[in-house]
This record gives sequence, C-alpha cells and structure tokens, in this order.
Amino acid sequence: MNRRMVLRVLALSLATIAARVGAQQGDRVPVVGLLITHPPVDDVVVDMFRAGMREYQYEDGKNYKLEVRTALGQLGRVPMLIEELVGLPVDVLVVVNEVALDAARQLTRTIPIVMIGFIDDPVELGVIESYGRPGGNITGVFNVHAELSGKRLEILRDALPNLSRVAVLWDAFSERQLKELRGAASALNIQLDLIEIADANDLDEAIKTAKARKAGAVLMNFSPVFWVNRSRIAAIAIETRLPTISDMQVLTHSGCLLSYGTDGAYNWERGAYYVDRLLKGADAAETPVERLSELTLVLNLKTARALGITIPQSILVRADEVIR
Repeated sequence: MNRRMVLRVLALSLATIAARVGAQQGDRVPVVGLLITHPPVDDVVVDMFRAGMREYQYEDGKNYKLEVRTALGQLGRVPMLIEELVGLPVDVLVVVNEVALDAARQLTRTIPIVMIGFIDDPVELGVIESYGRPGGNITGVFNVHAELSGKRLEILRDALPNLSRVAVLWDAFSERQLKELRGAASALNIQLDLIEIADANDLDEAIKTAKARKAGAVLMNFSPVFWVNRSRIAAIAIETRLPTISDMQVLTHSGCLLSYGTDGAYNWERGAYYVDRLLKGADAAETPVERLSELTLVLNLKTARALGITIPQSILVRADEVIR
C-alpha cells in the first residue's frame, strides 16, 4: 500500500469513528452498505438480501437503512463506490466477490465486512487468518467453486450419456476453476473447448462458436456476467439447441437446462445472519467464517423438451427441483 493510499485509509477511518461516536449520541438506524459489481440495483439479488434481513426482523427504511451501489460491470468504478459507502459511513459493508472484497480491504480496516457467496477459499487467498478466527474486519460465507466444477461436468455427462465434447465459458472470475475441470474431463473422457468471455458482448458469439465447433453442451463457470445475462443466455442456448449447466439456480429458472451449486437465497440469508450479529456488537475478527455446504441440483424439464432431450431417470430422481 503506497503512502497516498495509507493517508486515504487513515482519513476514512477517522471519519468513520467520528460518525459512529456522533451516532451513539442520537437516534440513528444502522446503515448497511451493499456493493454489487454487475447487476442493477433492482436486481433479484438485492431482493434476496432484503428477504434475508427480514428473517432477522430488519425492515429496510424502518429499523435499518440499506445503501446499494453497483458498478454495472465497470470494475474500475468499484473502489470509488466502496469509498462512497465507507464515507457515509455504513455500519457494515457487504460485498459479493473478490473484486469488491479487495477494494474494500484497501479502503477500510475498521468497518466490518461481510463476504457473501462466490468467494474462493479466503484462507488460501490470505484474506483471513483462519475459519474459526478470521482476524481483521472480514467475516461471512464462501463457497469453493473450483471443487464443484468437475461434479457439474459429471452431472452433464450423466444427463447426456453420449456427450463427448463440452464448451466451457469462463472469464477472470472463474479462471481458477479450469484446473479442476481439466482433471474431471480427462477422467470422464470428455474433450473441453475453452472459450474465454471478456464481457457480455461476447456471449452470443461464444455460444454460436460452441455450436460451430460441434460441442454437445455448454458448461458455464461462475461469473456475474452470466448472472446478469441469464435470460439472454437461455434464449441463445435454446436457439442453438445447446444444453447448458451452471452453478446458479437463477440461470436454470431463466431457461438453462441444469444447475448445481449453493442455493442463492440461502447464501443471502446466511449473509444477513452475519450482518445481524455484527450490528448487535459481534467482533468480525472473532466471528467464524462459514463455508456453504448446502448444494442443490435444479433441472428445467421444459427446456429439455424444447431441446428434444430425454433426461435419464437417474437425474430426475437426484434433482432437488424440477421445473416443469
């Protein structure tokens, strides 16, 4: 951290402390900052967080205030948005991926930070000291996507027994998953066609390229780009008659074929649990980090029929949710 950044962090920290002292002297509802990097502020992901907070008797605008900021995919804006939230100040800061978390770590060492979902192993990345005692000002929940990439490929092969070639859509958010995926593909005797996505403008061409290269299906590694463009992806996949699998249920609800991963609503409910604890005085440094372990397999049978695919009974039995 350079001298300019150190001074900036110090100034923000002093402003935060002063504001908190002032708040204690008068009536003030706690303020929770939510930084999302890609979806708009009216996206379902924000609704999920508000619903999670309601589970702990928090109603936005009544006994807490939610301040949402989004970079709308312009990642260079993330530090500025974090700085804006820190300067309000917020009592707790909620972030959704590594880009947002890294920016938050740079700009505040005093405001508690809650990470929600889609963060790779925070101990391995040096974000926290240990799961039981994270240290610093960061706590929350995470899941390890890389370990599930191979399982998704296996599920895809079970759903499509004759599958031999799979196109993999990935970007900077999911590059670490490729190693696990290559190992699984070798064991399953499946050829991978890795197609990198720079931004949403690449999606149409990427899926059409997968079709042209004779891929039998498309596997999407985690990316907020896929979350935001879920309906568009589903439409292109059906148009090109390509089965798809991802880690996010919301893609399957939008028309993709399969998903296997943690429950999105549950992720946000657990995040709200951490916000509640911190607002009630818990120390982030002493609040254990939780690895999400509830995994859900979702099948869109309407999409299967549209693609002319007969889903094996083994998948129908295993599915936690079947969209008919």
